[in-house]
Amino acid sequence: MRCAITSRAGQVIAYGRLLIQSTDEGQLRLDLQTDGGRYLEGGIIPQDGDLSEASQNLFRKFFDVWGMSDLTLTITMR
Repeated sequence: MRCAITSRAGQVIAYGRLLIQSTDEGQLRLDLQTDGGRYLEGGIIPQDGDLSEASQNLFRKFFDVWGMSDLTLTITMR
């Protein structure tokens, strides 16, 4: 899925795509790959498929990388 990460002021910080990757242990993880080449590993997706915790872990990585909180992830389906 294509996505954009925007600041609270509406400035696009990065464009990229969300991915579900398999770990070496066979678990699924929610990740983000930006068009600029950054790869951010998010959280593990539990068996019930709830993305809440996995996306929270990914958003914590946003702060580590861009040093901002209150970023918005917008998904575009085409």
